[in-house]
Amino acid sequence: MSDFVPEIPIALQIRKIIFEKFNDVDTKFTNDDIFETLQSNGDLDPSWIIDDTESFFTDICNSGLARNIAQNLTTMYLKLFDPIEKFHCKSCDNDVYMGLSEERLCPNTSCRSVI
Repeated sequence: MSDFVPEIPIALQIRKIIFEKFNDVDTKFTNDDIFETLQSNGDLDPSWIIDDTESFFTDICNSGLARNIAQNLTTMYLKLFDPIEKFHCKSCDNDVYMGLSEERLCPNTSCRSVI
């Protein structure tokens, strides 16, 4: 991979996209949907492929934000457990997006401060 460093951490970008486009517990979405938006926003290493984001989606499922309802090769189909709310982390100075039942820790992997 290159030395590309995004302006906004990828984990936060993914959560923002989910908040803006899929913030409904009855809506299904895929990691492919999110990856396409990440690519079009331009704050992603251009050499990345969908497989490079797998750990971020695993983290989202492990945090209790969403659940993997099906999978087809590299495509993960997801649904939210709860609606997402927007918060601001004073420690890393980023807007963060979290589900109602998630632990109130900043999802920015380089911060993890209490919100």
